[in-house]
Amino acid sequence: MTSSSGSTLPQARWTHVALPVGDLDKSIEFYTSLTPLVVVDRFEDADGESAWLSNDKQVETPFVLVLVGFNKDKGGQHGVLKPFAHIGVEVPNRSDVDELAAKARELGVLHWEPQYVNEQVGYVCALRDPDGNVIEISHDQKVFETVRKLWGSGS
Repeated sequence: MTSSSGSTLPQARWTHVALPVGDLDKSIEFYTSLTPLVVVDRFEDADGESAWLSNDKQVETPFVLVLVGFNKDKGGQHGVLKPFAHIGVEVPNRSDVDELAAKARELGVLHWEPQYVNEQVGYVCALRDPDGNVIEISHDQKVFETVRKLWGSGS
């Protein structure tokens, strides 16, 4: 595949997941305070508003969570990732899982208590975003490490 628009995209790649939201500002607050995501950009048009969130300064392999609030659907919960379907966020330390779980418990959004599942899954907990979507926080799940080793980008 080649681009005639002058794009710097070297090959087709997975770039984002989009989720509908009932309250964009509330969702942005959730994701920027309980995950490592930051707001990359915000958009608004006659149909509604959206935000792109990603890891801070992610340059090599940008991946974005797109939150979309349509005017016609404002309010309520529009979650589609539940009861087990989820977005996974891997953290560097086991204590990070416990700290985020404690914060989520205080906010009333803890979905699964922290637990060690097995060698493949690692130590996990899960949170519920304002729309009821499940966000898994894991340590030692090795998704990041496994993919990097597969393609020779790290140890």
